[in-house]
Amino acid sequence: MYQSHFGLKALPFTLTPNTRSFVALPPHLEAIQMTLAALEMGEGIIQISGEVGTGKTLVCRMLIRQLPAQFELAYLPTPATSGDELRRALARELALSAEIPAATLTEQLQQALIARKAAGKSVVVVIDEAQALPDDALEAIRLLGNLETEQEKLLHIVLLGQPELDQRLAQHHLRQFRQRITFRACLRPLDLAETIAYIEQRLAEAGCERPLLQLAQYREIWLASRGIPRLINQLCHKAFIAACSHGVPAIRRKEVLMAIKDTLGARQPMCTFPILWGWHGA
Repeated sequence: MYQSHFGLKALPFTLTPNTRSFVALPPHLEAIQMTLAALEMGEGIIQISGEVGTGKTLVCRMLIRQLPAQFELAYLPTPATSGDELRRALARELALSAEIPAATLTEQLQQALIARKAAGKSVVVVIDEAQALPDDALEAIRLLGNLETEQEKLLHIVLLGQPELDQRLAQHHLRQFRQRITFRACLRPLDLAETIAYIEQRLAEAGCERPLLQLAQYREIWLASRGIPRLINQLCHKAFIAACSHGVPAIRRKEVLMAIKDTLGARQPMCTFPILWGWHGA
């Protein structure tokens, strides 16, 4: 593997989200800071959306790590298939009995939330892959978001999902739910400067002590990836493997092109003339 070839202490471009590899770039910091601020203000439903590969899972993990002590976390990583399943998943997170009848489940949840509020705790439920929730699960979330005392919400809900969630919420029959979302953040793709900073920090954390890419290669990776961090990782990983196999000390245009051609979802150059590339959709 290229780790020893380039004198690195670790592989810099693994795809598994790891908070130790978090790069504090504006799109991700803004989403985390917005969510934490909204929770501190006592808001009910908060949404974080982003295209596939923009870093929602890593943002979610960083957000969970940074939750202040007064918040108790209920994390639902798998989309519920119904409103009842979602309520029961929340009940399990709150250590309630699985045998509670459906007719009294919401009341039991409310009592559990009131008890935590009395103890100085606020419950935050983080729901991942929210775009896959059926309508009755979204309605259950809306109703849970209505649980409150005279002064404040009993439950704070953070939804993480792909842009398809926005398309669904734009439908007329979901307008009540849409109006309950008080704060939204969108994980946009990285720009060129952010892409360079992202790659350089990943390399630095892996022990890189010398430049391995030139500006032209950074730009080619950015264009091909469209600024999507997951694609940036894939392209860099493959380019470094290619450079290692060629026995060269740095990443050249040749290795970047090989990586691009081997990566599904990467924007492909229209030609491979070594002086100037055209790009599909550029």
